Parts: sequence; structure tokens; C-alpha cells
Amino acid sequence: MTTSDSVFIAYSRYYDLLYRDKDYAREAAYIQMLLTRHGILQGDLLEFGSGTGKHGCLLAANGYRIHGIERSAEMVAQAESTQGFTCQQGDICTVQMGRKYDAVLSLFHVVSYQTSNKNLHAVFTRAAEHLISGGLFVFDFWYSPAVYAQRPIVRVKRMADEQVEIVRIAEPEIYPNENRVDVHYTIYAHDLATNVLQTLIETHPMRHFSLPEIDLLAEAHGFKRIEAEEFTTGKTAGEDTWAICVTLKKI
Repeated sequence: MTTSDSVFIAYSRYYDLLYRDKDYAREAAYIQMLLTRHGILQGDLLEFGSGTGKHGCLLAANGYRIHGIERSAEMVAQAESTQGFTCQQGDICTVQMGRKYDAVLSLFHVVSYQTSNKNLHAVFTRAAEHLISGGLFVFDFWYSPAVYAQRPIVRVKRMADEQVEIVRIAEPEIYPNENRVDVHYTIYAHDLATNVLQTLIETHPMRHFSLPEIDLLAEAHGFKRIEAEEFTTGKTAGEDTWAICVTLKKI
């Protein structure tokens, strides 16, 4: 099961507002700490799923040269422009940049969107192809022990700016035999200038992973896992850890 392009087109209209409360600065600082810990103080980074460029611009401001690959042309059009950060529309399952990077990043659960084995293997293949020997593949994902221990619940989020008010309802549907949760979103967007109410209905299939599964994928694609911890905190992963970050090294 995949998420259609039309979903991402609709989603991109309100993406930055929906995640205005997301602490991109803290997340970028955490990624920089991971890279620095493994000797990448500067260098060339490739980002799979760069969105509107928030992480990329922050990392570029700290001396990295980063190029993003983003599926949504609308998000690429909205991306910030800054020295050291560039991006393009593309598919991370098939992208061929024709060069090597010091690290490949894939943040905000992009790997969890790879619900088919075919796409998952393709992303790992593309990451390996684009890395120098000893380069790092850093990504976060939904962690299976937390999904099964806590189980996702219905959530409601409300955000607004000067132009629009948004209410988003997230209703999860669990597929335990497929390690997948389909998050059904209903978004009500009220245009304050025109008083028009738009309703968007989307489904985001999300795959979750255990560490043994990640290790099998790593070994199959020439990687070795060197770290796994809770995203941004560095805590040991457990049943209360929804977002885990893994660092793989190309060997």
C-alpha cells in the first residue's frame, strides 16, 4: 500500500502550519551532534525526503553542504533558499545523483513511509550507492515495541495563522501482521479571508520496525548499525520510544 501523489499535494498546502510547533532547531542540532560524534564536522550530505527544507537549511547554516530529494514538487517550491542547501523533486527509491556524499539523512519517519519491501530495499540501495566508504546513513522511524505496547490512538490537532484555521483528526488503523499503521487524516481548513471551509481526507500508511529487522536490512545492503537511540534525547530505546534514530555505517 502506498500514499498517492495527490495526498502529498493536498498535504503540502498546510504542511508548515501543521508542524509549526515542531522543534526543527533541536532536531537539526541532534543530527549535527550525531554526525560530529562520528567525525563528520562538515561535508556533503544528501537528504531523502527534505520536505520544505527546514532541517537542511539549519544544517547548512552550520557549515554543511546539503542537497535534498523531495517527492512533492509543491514542497520543493515552498522550500527555503539558503547558502549550502539545495533541493529537487525526485523519488528516493530511484534517484541517481552520480556522486558520493559523506552522509545520507532521512528524517521525520520517511523510512516508515516505505511500506513495501520493494521500496524499502530500494531506499537502502540508493543510500549505499550515494555514500563514500565509511559514510553514514542516519534515519528515524516508528519503533515496533512502542507501537505494540502503547498502541496509537485518535488525536486532534488545531493550528491557525493569519490566513487559515486548521483542525486535523488522526485516526489509526493497525495491521499487526504487516507491521503497519494506516493513519487516516481528516483535515478541516477554514480560509479566513473567503470564509470557505475545505475538507481533505488522506491516509498515511506507516511501517514500524524492530532493531533485528533494521540489522537484517543493513547487512543486506553493506551497512553495519553503530547506534540506535531515542530521537533527539539519546535515551536507550524501549516500549515507550515511538521515534528511534539509527546510525548505519557503510562498510
